[in-house]
Amino acid sequence: MIQVSANETIEVRVNINGKVYAEHVEPRKLLSDFLREDCGLTGTHIGCEHGVCGACTVLVNGSAVRSCLMFAVQAEGMEITTVEGLAKDDRPDPLQEAFNECHALQCGFCTPGILMSSVEFLGTYADPTTDEIKEMLSGHLCRCTGYKGIIEAIEKEAIRRKDGENVNESGDTV
Repeated sequence: MIQVSANETIEVRVNINGKVYAEHVEPRKLLSDFLREDCGLTGTHIGCEHGVCGACTVLVNGSAVRSCLMFAVQAEGMEITTVEGLAKDDRPDPLQEAFNECHALQCGFCTPGILMSSVEFLGTYADPTTDEIKEMLSGHLCRCTGYKGIIEAIEKEAIRRKDGENVNESGDTV
């Protein structure tokens, strides 16, 4: 176990969206605050700071994680994907496009976290049922949309992937 004094900082080195960040942080700094304050990645929103609302969800080594429940020092050496990492070549990710097409966002506060959970979810469930989507979404709070558009967007993207509409020449889903 690492011992540090109250004013001491620890270097954290992580790969975020394909870029390596090395910053000195207090051991108690949350990953959500690290992403926003130290890395300038403000797409990760902070809502409840208790892991309940899901707004701060990011992918850590491919798994959806509430970044308000994880210390930045715990992410040492890991790969993190934030909502900013979804777009490729200045084009929105197909899931982001589906959210737009299905009017699955209004104020947009919860959207980054829902998108990140949906990325992991669709990687696990190639042909999800509406009930499975609702179960995944039960970990997210949205006060604007009523979830109908969000469910439709995730279903739409699942169908596109199943039909091979978002697959590049290498066979990777894009």
